[in-house]
Amino acid sequence: SGAGASAKVTVTYYARRRLIQQDKNKYSTPKYRLVVRITNRDVIAQIVYARISGDFVLESAYGHELANFGLKVGHSNYAACYATGLLLARRVLTKLGMDQDYQGVTAADGAEYHVEADGERSPFRAYLDIGLARATTGANIFGVLKGAVDGGLDIPHKCKRFPDYNAEE
Repeated sequence: SGAGASAKVTVTYYARRRLIQQDKNKYSTPKYRLVVRITNRDVIAQIVYARISGDFVLESAYGHELANFGLKVGHSNYAACYATGLLLARRVLTKLGMDQDYQGVTAADGAEYHVEADGERSPFRAYLDIGLARATTGANIFGVLKGAVDGGLDIPHKCKRFPDYNAEE
């Protein structure tokens, strides 16, 4: 019997409850989370929703998939995190048939971007779930957030955690 290295999984249930609890007047509409986990060698970005029976993944993107797009090394740096978030956003919108309505940023210039409602369907909204990672300014987690927002997802955020943020401006 292979015992293996068992990973100790810790969850902040106080934060999890606030991330997954939907308003009662929305009945069984799922509340989506952008779950971001960064390992030493990979970036994991998933759109997840909770049910009584457990969490379900709507779509996912991984940093090691960037090798298929020409990025051979550096799958966990800030640029790879941005590209992973962008890849996830485009996959989700394509899966839901909203990719033509919400194009996102066409030229990556680093400017602030927020998705506006366009047409009869509202933009796809998700909430950032960073788990136990520290929310420090310029962290790679916010690279995934920036990529997902630039890809066309509606994720509530403030720009003060992005690397180029300057409080004096």
